[in-house]
Amino acid sequence: MNTTIWDANVELKKECEDHFDVIRNPRDALAYLLSKWPEGRGASQATARRACLGALAGTNTNAEARAAFEFAAREAGILRQH
Repeated sequence: MNTTIWDANVELKKECEDHFDVIRNPRDALAYLLSKWPEGRGASQATARRACLGALAGTNTNAEARAAFEFAAREAGILRQH
C-alpha cells in the first residue's frame, strides 16, 4: 500500500479563513474526499477518489493522485492559493 508523502502538500480552505487542512498523501486525500468534501460532488471528485484508491493500490502514481485531488479541490473552490 502506497502511503508515501507527496512532493508538495495540498492545502484546503476551511470556513474560517485563518485555518486550513493540509493533505499530505493519498490516504489523507481519500479520507477527506469521503468524509469532509463539500456538497455537490462532481466528476472531478470521483476521478480524484479513483486516483487516490489507485495510488494506495499501486496502480496509480502519487503524482497522478495529487494532481487529480488538487484539480477537484480547485473545481470545488476549496483549494488554498498562496
